[in-house]
Amino acid sequence: MPKKTSKKEDKKQIKEKPEKTIKSKKTTKKISEKTGKKTAKTKEKIPVKKENKKGDEYEKPVTKKIEKTGIMQNKEGLKVLGEINKIKKENFLPPAVIEAIIERIIKDKSLESKLKEIVTKSLDEYKKNLIDPSEACGIIGAQSIGEPGTQMTMRTFHYAGVAEINVTLGLPRLIEIVDARSIPSTPMMNIYLRDEYRLSPDLAKEVANKIEITKLNDVADIEADLTNLVIFVNPNIKTLEKKGAKTEELIESIKKIKKIDAKIEKNKIKITLDEPSYKKLLDVNETLKDLKVKGIDGIKRIIIRKEPNEGYVIYSEGSNLEKVLEIEGVDPYRTTTNYIQAVGRVLGIEAARNMIIQEAHNTLQEQGLNVDKRHIMLVADVMTADGTIKAIGRHGVSGEKSSVLSRAAFEITVNHLLQASRRGEIDGLGGVAENIIVGQPVNLGTGAVELVMKRTAKRV
Repeated sequence: MPKKTSKKEDKKQIKEKPEKTIKSKKTTKKISEKTGKKTAKTKEKIPVKKENKKGDEYEKPVTKKIEKTGIMQNKEGLKVLGEINKIKKENFLPPAVIEAIIERIIKDKSLESKLKEIVTKSLDEYKKNLIDPSEACGIIGAQSIGEPGTQMTMRTFHYAGVAEINVTLGLPRLIEIVDARSIPSTPMMNIYLRDEYRLSPDLAKEVANKIEITKLNDVADIEADLTNLVIFVNPNIKTLEKKGAKTEELIESIKKIKKIDAKIEKNKIKITLDEPSYKKLLDVNETLKDLKVKGIDGIKRIIIRKEPNEGYVIYSEGSNLEKVLEIEGVDPYRTTTNYIQAVGRVLGIEAARNMIIQEAHNTLQEQGLNVDKRHIMLVADVMTADGTIKAIGRHGVSGEKSSVLSRAAFEITVNHLLQASRRGEIDGLGGVAENIIVGQPVNLGTGAVELVMKRTAKRV
């Protein structure tokens, strides 16, 4: 029996956040009654080590959380946290807000006397920003983004900080994001570098050469000898050096083409065919022009810029996140792309959600339209809720609604009603559109509340 209870205790300890452990009656008493030196003892009692007899299995995640917050690292932080808990009582404040208050008070000691006022005002502000029960948050979010969207320019191509790289912005970009397009019209990447690579122009150029696709046509002249049915490739030595490539690399990549032979003759590469023919010669000639010598597929062009407080940053036209992150010198934590589907594949659905929020917010901000970020977050949440990136339209969120009338009200009405009648679908009338269609109150806002008032006789 004691083993079972210890397991339950372990589970409880895992679920509880570090702040919650402080809220327990024993620790709050100790903080309120005995301040100063004794607070150090409460710090020792917070980790799970004493209660958790199971072993190190559960201790690591808890200690990690404590390290991250930084609140538990000093006595002052614990003391202020205890005071905040006393003031806010049972009310909830986000951990980030509590951390910010503690940090500010530790920096500026004069604010200690005003702690009650700060916490009270923070609670008031937090309550003001809470959404009302049964609020139609989806509709408000849609209106919040849709109304400024009508003022966006239709055809905007912006040179994103770099004169040569063209990026789609404005309404076409916003449509691209919410439609979850598989490939954006103008994919690009901001590639940040690490340590010495971002400080040295030569090292930055070296990384850029590894990333930018180099075709045989860019570094050599290709001549076809129709009389003898051979092809001569004349490498441009200066361009090869600039691109950081060698003649041996050219021969290696040429030999990948089937049914040909390549060898060096008088500083030229002579290509002969296994089965000489005029048509085969022309086909090989065309293949050689687009032959990749080095670089990453999809990255057409590279621009290196020196940014203030950042060093050298690489901007690319075209995107290939997976391969770029493998290159030495690239900072994988800050490198970004506007190709949301690729972010989802490489870094996961949470990263894709963050990219949707960031890209949509930046697109609106660039046009001078201020939309509350929480509305964009709501859209991103709906798009990524099931672990895949879904479009907001008939091929995604709207087309997958359980309500027949709601789907029919959106698009292709007859098809939806016909299919539903064939399947014998039942509509539960849970949403907005379907209730309006049948003419009954919507189950949102004031319509969600059902009260029966008992009327008493009037007093004379």
